[in-house]
Amino acid sequence: MLNVSVESACGVVTVRCQGGLVRGQETALLCAVMQQPGRGIILDFSGVTEIDAAGIGALVSLRAAGIYLKLVGLSLAVRQVLRVTSLDSLFEISESECNEQTLGPRIELELMLRTKPA
Repeated sequence: MLNVSVESACGVVTVRCQGGLVRGQETALLCAVMQQPGRGIILDFSGVTEIDAAGIGALVSLRAAGIYLKLVGLSLAVRQVLRVTSLDSLFEISESECNEQTLGPRIELELMLRTKPA
């Protein structure tokens, strides 16, 4: 089972996950993130024990929806799955959470690049 909690401080939303991000459980993450008003989310995966194709699909879907995700606290197993699928370059990955000063400008830059005409 995947338990998801949401915290918001200083304009930064952190979604903390505990358990397996696997088929049948990924909707908890999707629902929690999509309900947030901002376009930038810190995903704390320090409690994630496993991830499968459905979990990866949820992350990719959120990214495709224009939500900037910063993944923190990844276990070695989750890191390896992201590396093998070449998704480690799609997301910002960090050992710990950052503060608003570093997340905010990164989100703004990301959104500017996505909306810039070709």
